[in-house]
Amino acid sequence: MKVQVRYFASVREALSSSGEALETRAETLSALRDELIARGGAYATALARGKAVRMALDHVMSDEAAALREGCEVAFFPPVTGG
Repeated sequence: MKVQVRYFASVREALSSSGEALETRAETLSALRDELIARGGAYATALARGKAVRMALDHVMSDEAAALREGCEVAFFPPVTGG
C-alpha cells in the first residue's frame, strides 16, 4: 500500500528530509518503523528501538499497534517539551 510519511524536528534533521511517499507492506506503525530502520544509516539511528520517537496516524497520536491503511499519513517526531 502507499502511505505518506512525514518527519519532524530532530528526525527530519537526521534524515535531511521532511517526508516521502512510500510503498510498504507494513500493516502497523511498528512494522513501518521497522522497515525504515532496516534501511540502515540515518534511518536506523533516528528511528532506533529504545529511542524516544512519537508517532501519529492521520494527525492523531497513536501507539505502534495502530493499523495502516492505503493513503494514510504517518508522522515521526521526538517527544516535545516546552516552557
